[in-house]
Amino acid sequence: MLAYTVRRILVSVPVLIVSTFVVFLVVINSGDPVANFATSRQPAPSKAAVAAFARHIHADQPAVERYWNWITGVLHGDFGPSVQTNLNIGHDLFTRFRVTVTLVAASIVIALIMAVIFGVFSAIRQYSVADYVITFLGFLFLAMPVFWFAVLLKQAGIWFNQQTGSQFLGTIGEKSPYLDVDTTWNEFTDHIGHLVLPTITLALVSFASWTRYTRASMLEVLNSDYIRLARAKGLRRGKVLVRHALRTALIPLTTVTALDIAIVLGGAVITETIFQWHGMGEMLVQSAQTVDVYRTMAWLLLSAVVVIGFNLVADLLYAVLDPRIRYD
Repeated sequence: MLAYTVRRILVSVPVLIVSTFVVFLVVINSGDPVANFATSRQPAPSKAAVAAFARHIHADQPAVERYWNWITGVLHGDFGPSVQTNLNIGHDLFTRFRVTVTLVAASIVIALIMAVIFGVFSAIRQYSVADYVITFLGFLFLAMPVFWFAVLLKQAGIWFNQQTGSQFLGTIGEKSPYLDVDTTWNEFTDHIGHLVLPTITLALVSFASWTRYTRASMLEVLNSDYIRLARAKGLRRGKVLVRHALRTALIPLTTVTALDIAIVLGGAVITETIFQWHGMGEMLVQSAQTVDVYRTMAWLLLSAVVVIGFNLVADLLYAVLDPRIRYD
């Protein structure tokens, strides 16, 4: 297992380098921050100021040299210069990452729990009314665009606050800027209140597809010979479902979850924008608007590492879920 893990990490390094180089070329050719600097300042900056700004963001260097300087700087904790001269990209990135990871982690956990519960229940009650209801809800949430669903829940949260005369469901930001934090409990409840609606948005969209995979996988396992043999040996139905069927059925869900991490991160960008969270989503939008090359690349690099990491964890979980799989 250790040797396999090391091999996977070593293979991931060239993949990360090639992918970031291709993305770097796309990003630096997606706009001209020097031209933006020259035309957006009032009064108009001098030619010397424009040239100094170009040197500051390394726009005067060839693309390959810019990439090499950037990737070697990242290895030393330097994510490059920002068009905002007083901004430290590394500090900004990890501060916002802590905000985003709370939302993403909470939504993934809730979506997985719901997908397993409803997917298994739908499989063992195949063609029942409950199965049809769960199927309908799954397709309904799949058909909903994330941005529309987020706006809908935000309006529902505003209506709920107006009807109850409270501000429990936060609809703007990840925490209240007006909260008088006199106790840890007040801080905790305020954070939960702001987390509810964005988490529901991401969780239900992910749950919709994951529950379909769980149902299909569970049906396939339940109809397999070894499950029939276990039942014929007199094992209790609950034991057969949990210890034998569910472990095997979770393998496809593990794969799908790892592959969907990129989609979840994309959904988090939209969700954070709608609810005005100061996380990685806001960082990406601001970076795209200002053509902030190195700030955009910092976001993309961290996202790529997260996606690769989740796929590695998924591969290792296969051996836990299915004893037949070994990485010797």
